[in-house]
Amino acid sequence: MAEHALPRAGHHHEHAHHPGEGGCAHAQDHAARGPAALAEAESACAARGLRLTPIRRQVLNALYATHRPMSAYDLIDRLAAEGGAKRLAPITVYRALDFLLENGFVHKLESRNAFIACPFHHAPGDLVVFMICEECGGVDEAVSDELRGALSHLAAAQGFRPSANVIELAGCCAHCGEPAHAPPAGRA
Repeated sequence: MAEHALPRAGHHHEHAHHPGEGGCAHAQDHAARGPAALAEAESACAARGLRLTPIRRQVLNALYATHRPMSAYDLIDRLAAEGGAKRLAPITVYRALDFLLENGFVHKLESRNAFIACPFHHAPGDLVVFMICEECGGVDEAVSDELRGALSHLAAAQGFRPSANVIELAGCCAHCGEPAHAPPAGRA
């Protein structure tokens, strides 16, 4: 079987938790992309006649700043720590997340009940694949037209109509799988 690349891939984590290392280039790219992605979100909202309110913007900015999935309550804690002001009510954060989800600015990782910022432009119907590292918690995101076609065919053959085009894969990322990060021989 031939290997097929997953186009339009992204990386949503850093590896600073590994002793003696800084963040990986992917995390730096994600951090650098944050301000541009926020500006694009504002432009997209304006073009659609929607408003990226200050709270929606704060939530999106917090997700870009972390490089990893966060629950709504993690977001509340982070925003309270950053702002030092009044703690946001959960319903306020959930409403902001609902808006950001509906408009494609964030994704929800169902297996983690967490949210992650999405700096990519997905076409309607794109199959989004999240590869979640069980070692570091990082997330890589990719879109595959080939996989979408195969799954559409499989679902149609079963008379199944999917309501979401998201796949979550759990495993070990390339960084954590490097020999320097593998457990010593004899300890698995």
